[in-house]
Amino acid sequence: MAIPGLLLAAGAGRRYGMPKALVPTPGDPDLLLVEHGVRTLREAGCGPVVAVLGAEARRVPPLPGVIVVVNADWASGMGSSLRAGLAALSADAVVVLPVDTPWITPEAVQRVAEGAGPQTLRVATYDGRQGHPVVLGHDHWAGVAELAIGDVGARPYLKLHDHERVPCDDIADGTDLDVPLA
Repeated sequence: MAIPGLLLAAGAGRRYGMPKALVPTPGDPDLLLVEHGVRTLREAGCGPVVAVLGAEARRVPPLPGVIVVVNADWASGMGSSLRAGLAALSADAVVVLPVDTPWITPEAVQRVAEGAGPQTLRVATYDGRQGHPVVLGHDHWAGVAELAIGDVGARPYLKLHDHERVPCDDIADGTDLDVPLA
């Protein structure tokens, strides 16, 4: 059975200057970051794919086959988007990917998601630093949702709980696209 993929794409992209869901993908300007994120999750074998939209959601092109959740509370931060996405799913585990990580590969998603189940709590690492994707087993969803407040997602929960760290340096780059590339 495939593990669902949850793409967090609701923010306004204040530092970037526009919603990142609507930003062209570096190296492929015909593909928006939201479309690239969906493609990454699909190519990794995730299913279903859920995309949480918010700021400028009406401007996002149709995402065929994707469960779209519009987070009316998107301005409160990533925490509300993570909660909305988890509430839309029923599964043993989920792969969480933010829209602003265009250099995450399907191979990295597969590596972190491999064998995930209800108790899984797993994070990709790059040069020893935690990044994305993150896999949350269902047993952790309530705790993650409780601590996902403001502009933080699962980080507070991960700090409090043992979790597996999966090196992905050799197959992906976990850099967030926070500001436009020069």
